[in-house]
Amino acid sequence: MAVDVLLRRDLPNLAPTGCGPLTPPLSSSIKPLRQQVFEAIRAAGSIARVDVARKVGISPGSVTAITSELIDTGLIRETGSPQRDAESGRGRPPVALSVRPGARFVAGIKLSSPSHSAVIVDFAGNRIGEASAPRAHARHSTADILTETADMLDAALRAARLGRDDLAAVGLGVPGFVDADRGRIQWSPIMADTDVPLAEMVAERIGKPVSVDNDANLLTMAELWFGAGRALPDFAVVTIEHGVGMGLVVNHEIYRGAGGMGMELGHTKVHLDGALCRCGQRGCLEAYVADYALVREASTALNWTSAEREPQIILESLFSHAKAGNAAARSIFHRAGRFLALGLANVVTLFDPGLIILSGARMRYDYLYARDVLAEMTSLSPATHAKGPRVETHAWGDMIWAQGAAALALAAVTDDLLGAQTTGK
Repeated sequence: MAVDVLLRRDLPNLAPTGCGPLTPPLSSSIKPLRQQVFEAIRAAGSIARVDVARKVGISPGSVTAITSELIDTGLIRETGSPQRDAESGRGRPPVALSVRPGARFVAGIKLSSPSHSAVIVDFAGNRIGEASAPRAHARHSTADILTETADMLDAALRAARLGRDDLAAVGLGVPGFVDADRGRIQWSPIMADTDVPLAEMVAERIGKPVSVDNDANLLTMAELWFGAGRALPDFAVVTIEHGVGMGLVVNHEIYRGAGGMGMELGHTKVHLDGALCRCGQRGCLEAYVADYALVREASTALNWTSAEREPQIILESLFSHAKAGNAAARSIFHRAGRFLALGLANVVTLFDPGLIILSGARMRYDYLYARDVLAEMTSLSPATHAKGPRVETHAWGDMIWAQGAAALALAAVTDDLLGAQTTGK
């Protein structure tokens, strides 16, 4: 598998002002105080003890005791003076605290078609190495998936100039029906096997703890930790690429459902006995909006066949024809946009989010989120939701998905080090 590697010097610092959810005081009271203090420091990037006390809602004395312990264990450090507000007054500037970037390192990996991606992230949330590799659209055996995952991890580690022994954990994102709690892949469009204990198998292969989740949830994690959702208690992310996915944040936490496999927007039914979805059922939203749906419509309406052209070439040609005014091409995007509006209206009706983020490579195709599509979303929503949520479009590249997987690993390592199940240091 050929792997493209970007070295550390080519990468931007993605967490200059901290990472992680910006939660209000007492919103994380279920967590131990030392974890709340640590996460407040990491979220701020650089912060004085007095501001930590205000953000967490505890006394300055408690903050001093907890931060002393965190400094002793090597998780945080004193880094000079934080930026001061104009109203801070005179006097000696406070000493700033920040997370020690090298305290721990984690990896995030996204497996998908037509490419895999991986990143290495330090404990402060900085991305320090990355790698990507193309893959065939065919479903691969579990053995092949394990090899591809290990190869991606090692390529990203080389880019960061680290080894497997330097890692604390790995986060892994896979499209399909994923039982995150048990680490099992019930079904995935990239895997030939079903009901696979992938987290356990990858952990055994690489010798590190592994957390696995649906890739749409991990893109949502990226928005929650690094993007537009950091300060929002509730928002939804709808992804449109080779499939249609959704992630939902409720009270600054990813909502996965009782069995860990909720929010499968792409597999909600929008047409009884309708088009065949790649999951094997008919009438799913994905079967009208995703890549393969657009390719199917183009092949029928424009007499283009996938045997003659690669699916990606068909998509690009379809978009170019639509932009040039081709009525058939425009009608294909219009129909897909109407189905997307229906799906988004259902999201609004069910969850009433303050923000919906449309994300994924297909956000380049502006017909899918044109003004009339969003207007139809509003018209299909109940009159009580007439104002509708704010909608943003984010055409991130593949690395943002892997970065969300790294956030999953960061959260797992933080819980392991500082969560309620730990004692002593």
